[in-house]
Amino acid sequence: MTGRQYLLAGAWGSGMAALLHLGALLLGAEGYRLLGAGERMTALAEQGHWYPALVTGLIVLLLAAGSLYALSGAGVIRRLPCLRLGLSGFAALFLLRGAGFPLLMPAFPENSMTFWVVTSFLALGMGGLYALGTRRRWVELRQFGAR
Repeated sequence: MTGRQYLLAGAWGSGMAALLHLGALLLGAEGYRLLGAGERMTALAEQGHWYPALVTGLIVLLLAAGSLYALSGAGVIRRLPCLRLGLSGFAALFLLRGAGFPLLMPAFPENSMTFWVVTSFLALGMGGLYALGTRRRWVELRQFGAR
């Protein structure tokens, strides 16, 4: 695969993840339950607390931004600011999320092992797409206005 193809796949994955999180946000407690957010988040959503919506909204924005940066790196949309730094940052963020689940698990004890395995696997895959795509297009991404 080319760097552009890796970034397009990363953009698609980030976009789908953003839409899933947006769906959970719109569905409320049942959406959080379906995505395996854990009983604490689900209970807070049922009570109408602001915390689940804030956290999920931030995740949606972050994933959408990652998708836009990958599309920019692939040359589909105009060049975004700090493109190489942004793509490298998203690659690192996904890889850290995927590999760092043992450190995150104690903070979210109600999440199942299935949740951690599936989401960590997906995050590692996304990080790999961003890292490989960025690495293969590194020179092109350096040029201002490059597509």
